[in-house]
Amino acid sequence: MNILVTGGAGYIGSHACKALAAKGYLPISYDNLSRGNWRAVKWGPLEEGDIADAARLRLVLEQYQPAALMHFAAYAYVGESVAQPLLYYNNNFAGSAALLATVLDFRCIPAVFSSTCATYGVPERVPISEDHPQRPINPYGHSKLFVERMLSDLQVAYGLSWVALRYFNAAGADPGGEIGEAHDPETHLIPLVAAAARTGDAVRIFGTDYDTPDGTCVRDYVHVSDIADAHVRALEHLLKGGKSCALNLANARGYSVREVIAAAERVCGRPIRAEIAARRPGDPPVLIGDASQARALLGWRPERSDLEMQISDAWNWMTRRS
Repeated sequence: MNILVTGGAGYIGSHACKALAAKGYLPISYDNLSRGNWRAVKWGPLEEGDIADAARLRLVLEQYQPAALMHFAAYAYVGESVAQPLLYYNNNFAGSAALLATVLDFRCIPAVFSSTCATYGVPERVPISEDHPQRPINPYGHSKLFVERMLSDLQVAYGLSWVALRYFNAAGADPGGEIGEAHDPETHLIPLVAAAARTGDAVRIFGTDYDTPDGTCVRDYVHVSDIADAHVRALEHLLKGGKSCALNLANARGYSVREVIAAAERVCGRPIRAEIAARRPGDPPVLIGDASQARALLGWRPERSDLEMQISDAWNWMTRRS
């Protein structure tokens, strides 16, 4: 069974492709490679193209006749979204609208959407459950929320079935070492601290005056392989006629920036220098999720929730490919 995976050359998309292949699906990676890596496409064909290019996308749909869509293609830097909001609204929202218009014109197939906890904004309570108000504080979060709302409207109008997965901070790398995180520029904390352990360069801590136990931001880290597994489970839920919904992917446990640095020092066996920098715009102090609905509906349980395990996988992949 062919599955169209937009952004299949990206960090999370490529891990989802591996998970799909392990379950017997053929992932068709559709990626413009503006931020993806063609070397990460290993479990099915790569079709280069933009999600807004209707003619190119239609050719791919006709060729492979996919049974479902997994939509990862998006820009995902919070700070960049604040500095360049139109870039995010054009790509993440308008691009998704164009993608869905082309797909619906081809056939109404189920869609699994890669959403984000950034749709919640600054939480009123933690852990955050799916019924928490969605009030994003940055254009990245707004762009993802707009797509969620569009999916809901398309279900009413066209019968589109969908699952939006609002995951918290993706972390780690493929335990088998075949793929990992390689953004340029890199902004995620765990690969940054792992790189700092290798090079001796300092890692920056953006803000030490948050209302948290040690003054630094607290985040809920979810292993990328667990996120990939949830996407496959959501796909199979829809293929069996399951209801459309939005679900959190989280471990319900938060770690501060300083705690991540300390854990990385233990895993890597090296000291890590830190420099204090100003807060980044659009960063909430604490994000911790409640994933009980994903457990109940999909049978999803994270297998690699331990922070040191996540750092170890990222470290092993980084040192292996160097």
